[in-house]
Amino acid sequence: MPVRYQPDTITAAEFADILGRSGLAERRPAGDLPRLQRMLDGANLLVTARDAATGAILGVARSLTDHAYACYLSDLAVDRAVQGQGIGTRLIELTRELAGEEAMCLLLSAPASVEFYRRIGMPAAGNAFLYPRRR
Repeated sequence: MPVRYQPDTITAAEFADILGRSGLAERRPAGDLPRLQRMLDGANLLVTARDAATGAILGVARSLTDHAYACYLSDLAVDRAVQGQGIGTRLIELTRELAGEEAMCLLLSAPASVEFYRRIGMPAAGNAFLYPRRR
């Protein structure tokens, strides 16, 4: 199936839908549309993968970046039905391109996705520290 990748905007409902179809809803507030909307509003780089024929969202990469030094790729969600076809890898590549070559790209992996990031050759960082969300 042909896939169209592009910087994009999506609604909170579309975001909740792809989170659910990817399995990432287990780790995100997918049932809280106002919070999802705030997440989308606060991101300044959103890349989608869409079915070229229907426009249906197959994947999304949501990031916060200054385009000069840092990029935090906060959410990478690919529909389970099309995982393994290179969509997540391409979303990461395009995110890195759009963030700029001066910006590093940081991603905190879900435990079940660690092997995916290792397989695509994404370097691991052993020096990350984290204050977890309180809710």
